[in-house]
Amino acid sequence: MASTRSGTARRQYGVAALFTAPFFLLFGVFTLAPIGYGGWLSLHREQTDGLGLGGEPQQVFVGLDNFAQALTNTRFLGGFLTVGVYCAVYIPVMVAVAMVLALLLDSAYARAKRFFQLALYLPNIVPGLIAAMIWLYLYTPGLSPVVDLLDSVGVPFSLGSDAGAVGAVANLAIWEHTGYNVIIFFAALQAIPREVIEAATVDGAGGVRVAWSVKAPMIRGAVVIAVLFTVIGAMQLFTEPFILMDAATTINDSWTPSMYIYTLTRSYNLGGAAAASLILTVVLAAASFVVTRFSRKGATP
Repeated sequence: MASTRSGTARRQYGVAALFTAPFFLLFGVFTLAPIGYGGWLSLHREQTDGLGLGGEPQQVFVGLDNFAQALTNTRFLGGFLTVGVYCAVYIPVMVAVAMVLALLLDSAYARAKRFFQLALYLPNIVPGLIAAMIWLYLYTPGLSPVVDLLDSVGVPFSLGSDAGAVGAVANLAIWEHTGYNVIIFFAALQAIPREVIEAATVDGAGGVRVAWSVKAPMIRGAVVIAVLFTVIGAMQLFTEPFILMDAATTINDSWTPSMYIYTLTRSYNLGGAAAASLILTVVLAAASFVVTRFSRKGATP
């Protein structure tokens, strides 16, 4: 009997290993191997001979020198500050707008729900490069009806200021990604048992009270996931400010950490770029931990 159970367990483990092997293989090839190679690069630097006569560059082991240079570089550290301000503007506004729109779609009075879901999701289909070019036109004085309208009502807008640049990039991201999160929130709202909503209605709660006191708390998990993915994406901000860089004088090639890493790559400083990338990865992991930890703490009574 014991040998039969042991044979059955081995077969089950073998089947599980067979089905999970492709995942671990792809994870190792496309995730662990690049990280390992990046770690190796971060400990080296390309150098030629000291005589200045050219020759083939060689990878020289420099230890943690690339990390030290990145952590003491004000341009690199300043990029994190910029991204922090950007997140403080972008994430609360985007999540709030997405939540309100999802609650409106889920209300009993909403009509043409499929149409509005598609219409709200369409900006997310537009590639970031194209979206940045569209909004670059909308930010250009003399060409943009939006800027002209703001000027006419006494609200001047300029990409040449720090606030204008951050606001422009945040507005672009809100336009791009709000619809995607509306779909996520709306799907979570659809999963709420109707009996709960009916019970709240019977108790005398109105539509607004049901939305904010019953529905919104019950999709907390979806909101946390949306915030987590948004933080990870925001920390890697690159395409939008890179396109707006020529028009926005305050946006430079190290405005965000990703832009700084790209600059190092273009100058063939692969060791420095790898070190900065690993630092950014650690910051992303820490930010993800903070978001999930904060959400669990807030969920406890």
